Amino acid sequence: VQLQASGGGLVQAGGSLRLSCAASGRTFSNYAMGWFRQAPGKERELVAVINYNGDTTYYADSAKGRFAISRDNAKNTVSLQMNSLKPEDTAVYYCAVRPSPVATIAAGQYPFWGQGTLVTVSS
Repeated sequence: VQLQASGGGLVQAGGSLRLSCAASGRTFSNYAMGWFRQAPGKERELVAVINYNGDTTYYADSAKGRFAISRDNAKNTVSLQMNSLKPEDTAVYYCAVRPSPVATIAAGQYPFWGQGTLVTVSS
């Protein structure tokens, strides 16, 4: 299983970014996928997760109303649209896969991880 995240970068507060994660190595249409992040000196935390067919999502409170997770099973991709970005959103963002149709919010339930993409939000 390989996960390749992209789309990170430097953006001013209030701006937007769209992260994408391309999965390969197996068919992911039956698997939950998600985004987590880790800021310097902090533990990895949930951003958003989505179940196998996209009809169930969970968001961290910090992401609700600003971020939107989506997936395209035909392309084996999961995306995260981030709007109204804040300096506290600065972190390395990781995509992850759980080999189950059901999404959970615990990072430990996701055994497959991408390499991470850095998002820096300047004030």
